[in-house]
Amino acid sequence: MGRGVGFGKVILFNEHFVVHGVPGIAAALDKRLVCETVLEPGQGWVLDDLRDPELKQGFEREWDKFKGAVDAILGAAGVDTSANRIRIRLRGDVLPASGMGWSAAFSVALARAVADEFGLNLTDEQIFQLALEGERVYHGLPSGIDPLVATVGGVVWFVKDKPNRFEKLKLPIPMRIVVAYSGVPSDTAKAVAGVRERKEQFKQKYDQIFEEANALVNEAKAALGSGNWERVGELMNRNHRLLQEIEVSCEVLDRMVGLARSAGALGAKLTGGGLGGCVVALTPDEELQEQVAQKFDEAGYRAVRALVGGST
Repeated sequence: MGRGVGFGKVILFNEHFVVHGVPGIAAALDKRLVCETVLEPGQGWVLDDLRDPELKQGFEREWDKFKGAVDAILGAAGVDTSANRIRIRLRGDVLPASGMGWSAAFSVALARAVADEFGLNLTDEQIFQLALEGERVYHGLPSGIDPLVATVGGVVWFVKDKPNRFEKLKLPIPMRIVVAYSGVPSDTAKAVAGVRERKEQFKQKYDQIFEEANALVNEAKAALGSGNWERVGELMNRNHRLLQEIEVSCEVLDRMVGLARSAGALGAKLTGGGLGGCVVALTPDEELQEQVAQKFDEAGYRAVRALVGGST
């Protein structure tokens, strides 16, 4: 039997901007997906989805993408499913279609399980490349930040380049956050395509916004490294404003960001693809985290209490 784990993630700074070469900062959550692979007589592959029922909602709508991602990863790994059937057992607690990096966590978990099953002895870079094949099925032209964080864990400074560049950041202490789901699935591919089109159409405006995002993320890197949570929160608020300006936020996300700030969060912004999905709120201490999470719960949004910057 092969076994693999992929971490859920939250983007703290510069989703969408990172697609165009601006640095971004993302963090692995203490949430993960686990894949086990078992060889059995037959051909092809089958899925045993062992997740809690609430985590399967809407999964049927994504089946074609899921199937395509599995086929892409198995094909890139050189696995021949005509000789044996592969049974994939899926467990975990990452919320799908939410901005928490479900597809990347799954792609990494499956890549690791396949490598384990067939004794491929792959490096993290090779696991990342396999997972990226699955991400392309889901998102078209992904930046690569999601599968990177799902692979290496921790808090990551990432630059999309040839090759991609990244640096693992050290926080003085782990940081508590709340990730809250809007109930509206996020369509990352649609959002990315929209930004690309508008960036070409309104070049001067978007160039200025992207320059501000570049300066902001450098400040954020320093603030995270020193544990200046007040400054981190201020920069998250500014980053959300920039994401509004490139039109990837929406009414429900803006409302949720306002709710988090009014409940005491030091900062809040959308996280992930936008146009739905999740927001992330900075709540460094446990009492504040619970206070903000309860406000989301009372308003009917699903709140996930998470820790980043610890051991993942």
